[in-house]
Amino acid sequence: MAIRRHRLPRFWLVLTLGLVAAGVGAAYWWEKQLPLRLEEAAKQGRLDACLRYGEQLAALRWLGGKAPQEQGRCRREKAAELWRRGDWAEALKLQLQLVNSGTSTPQDQQRLLLWQQQLEARALRLYREGQLEQALEVLSNLNAAHNASGTALGDQLQEDWNRQRFLKERASQLIPQQRWWEALDALNRIEHPWWKERTQALRRQVEQGIEGLRAGEAREHDSHGSELSSNVPAERLNALINQKLAAGMDDWQAFSSACRELGGRVVEQGPETACQR
Repeated sequence: MAIRRHRLPRFWLVLTLGLVAAGVGAAYWWEKQLPLRLEEAAKQGRLDACLRYGEQLAALRWLGGKAPQEQGRCRREKAAELWRRGDWAEALKLQLQLVNSGTSTPQDQQRLLLWQQQLEARALRLYREGQLEQALEVLSNLNAAHNASGTALGDQLQEDWNRQRFLKERASQLIPQQRWWEALDALNRIEHPWWKERTQALRRQVEQGIEGLRAGEAREHDSHGSELSSNVPAERLNALINQKLAAGMDDWQAFSSACRELGGRVVEQGPETACQR
């Protein structure tokens, strides 16, 4: 019994070492087979198999092997195939792996940048058409490729969209209060083509309100027989007033500043105000 107790640990030690040696040997043998299999898969156009062998080869690189050029070739061709199919996120991931590997070329880096720029341009085009969600979905492919600018651009589009919507809502709230100049200022700040088109009805209301206000003032002047009237060019005065309202001035500041720029001075007579030279 004493002899068996001494021999058993030695037996298990030899067995364990043998299994470890066999495992290392098998891994080493398979690592030597992989480059040939990878090359054959690349030549035959079996890109998925080629990528699988390449990943296995990378996992066994601790044995001293190097990534062959075929691995880069398969990544390059598979990324191009995915891009053509519209699987942009996976194509960018694979292209990024290629660029970060030791088998890439300057052309691979240029292709990655070109694809990113194409997606950004596509997202901007969708955004200008009023398709915010679709634009953000396109940019999500850049996020999948760990491109920080994708997130920054998406945040910028979302922020600008919210600003356009706020201006539209502000104009809608000011119109019932007949605060025409402030409503016009809000509408003039809208720059997005899609939002401009959808606020045309509001703009017509504001323009009609301003015209009605001017007509009422003219009738009031006539009824009082007042001789107080502006003698500066009305079109230029109104254009300057609108510009200054858009810049953030209130009604009075815009009127007085525009009057001075046209060489006039503000003249007040009771409730009436005019710009005269």
